[in-house]
Amino acid sequence: MMRSLFPVALVSTALVAASGLVLAQTPAPAAPVRAAALSDALPIPDAPAPKVSKAWLVMDYATGQVLAGENIDTPVEPASITKVMTSYVIAAEMAAGKIKADDPVMMTEHAWREGGAATDGSYSGFEVNKTAPLVEMEKGMVVQSGNDAAIALAEHVAGSEQAFAQLMNAYAKKIGMKNSHFVNPHGLSAPGHVSTAHDLALLGRALIRDYPVAYSYNKIKEFTVGPITQPNRNLLLWRDPSVDGIKTGHTSAAGYCLMASAQRGDQRLITVVMGDSSENQRAVDSQALLNWGFRFFETHRLYEAGKVLATPKVWKGSTDVVQVGVAQPLLVSTPRGKYDRLKATMELPKALVAPIAQGQKLGTVKVTLDGKLVAQAPLVAVAAVEEGGFFKRLWHELLMWWQG
Repeated sequence: MMRSLFPVALVSTALVAASGLVLAQTPAPAAPVRAAALSDALPIPDAPAPKVSKAWLVMDYATGQVLAGENIDTPVEPASITKVMTSYVIAAEMAAGKIKADDPVMMTEHAWREGGAATDGSYSGFEVNKTAPLVEMEKGMVVQSGNDAAIALAEHVAGSEQAFAQLMNAYAKKIGMKNSHFVNPHGLSAPGHVSTAHDLALLGRALIRDYPVAYSYNKIKEFTVGPITQPNRNLLLWRDPSVDGIKTGHTSAAGYCLMASAQRGDQRLITVVMGDSSENQRAVDSQALLNWGFRFFETHRLYEAGKVLATPKVWKGSTDVVQVGVAQPLLVSTPRGKYDRLKATMELPKALVAPIAQGQKLGTVKVTLDGKLVAQAPLVAVAAVEEGGFFKRLWHELLMWWQG
C-alpha cells in the first residue's frame, strides 16, 4: 500500500534559531483506521534466509531500501543474471536511436560456437549465419537464457563482446552498481566477471523503472525458435501470479541464482538469491522472501514533488519567504503498523538570502522511525526569489547585522 504521509497544512514553518531546523509535525494515521494487530507491537520476525546461499536480499522497489539481506555487497559470479545488464544496455541504446527493434541481428559463427547448442550452457536455437529481428533475438536471450543470442546481440550493438562489455560497465556505473565488473554479455564464468546481490537488485530496479517494455519480456513463460520451444527457467512465473520477472542464472561456480520481482497492489519488491542449491530451491527461497517482505512492510509516499512544505523567511528578497519542497517524490518503506510513528525534520540554514533560484538546494528533509533514519531528500526552492530593491537590501543588511 502507498499513501501520503504529511498533508501540507500540517507542516510547521517555524524556524528554530539555535539549530536552523524546521520541524514537521507527525500526522495521525490516515483513515480508515484499522484494528491493531498483535504483530504491530512485536519486532518483525527475521527474514527467511536461504539455508544454502552466497548472498541474498529483499529490496523495496519504490524506495530502493534493502529490507533484509546477507553479504549483499560481497562480489560473486552473477551467472546469467548478467543478461539483465545486457538487456539494459540494449534498451538504452535503442532509446538513444542507435539500434532498432527490427534490426536484423546475425547469429555469427562465433556466437554460435561460443554459446550455441554444442556448448554446455543455455542456447536460443537461432540458425548460424542467419539473421533474426533484434527483438526476437532479445527474447531468445531473456526467456531461453540463450548465451548465443547474448553474444550475437553484443556483436550487433558494439561490434564485439569486449566492446559491449565496456558499455555494460559504463551503464552499470550510471545505475550506481559500485561493486560490479562485466567482461561478457552472457555470464559464463570469466576472470573478473563479478557483481553483488545489492548491485543486481539496483540493476533490476533500473530496468523496471527505465525500460518497462524490455522488462516485460521477462514474464514470457516460453519462447519458440524454429522447431524448438523452451520454457522460462523462472519457476515463480507459474507459482505466483504477482511475479512478473526477472532472471535466473546457473553455473557450476555460481550455483543456482534468481533475481525475482513481484507486484501486489501498489507495492513492488525485488529479491536476489545467489548460489542456492537447486533450481527448485532458488524459487522456494525467493518466494519465501517475497512473502515475508509483502507481509511485514509497506511503502508510503511522504511528500509529492513540487508541493510547498515550508515557507521560511528570506532576507533581501523581493518577497519575504521562499516556498520549499522536494524535487522528487519522497517515499519510504516501513514495517506495517508503524506509520503513525514516523517523524520528519527539515534542516535549513539559519539565514536564507536572496537571490534564490528555482530548484536550488536549500537544505534536507529527514524522516525517522523510532529514532532511526529511514529516508532523506534535498529540500529545494519551489519558486525563485529575486533580489529586493536597494533600500530593502540595505535595511535587511542592517537587521541581519543587529540580530547576528
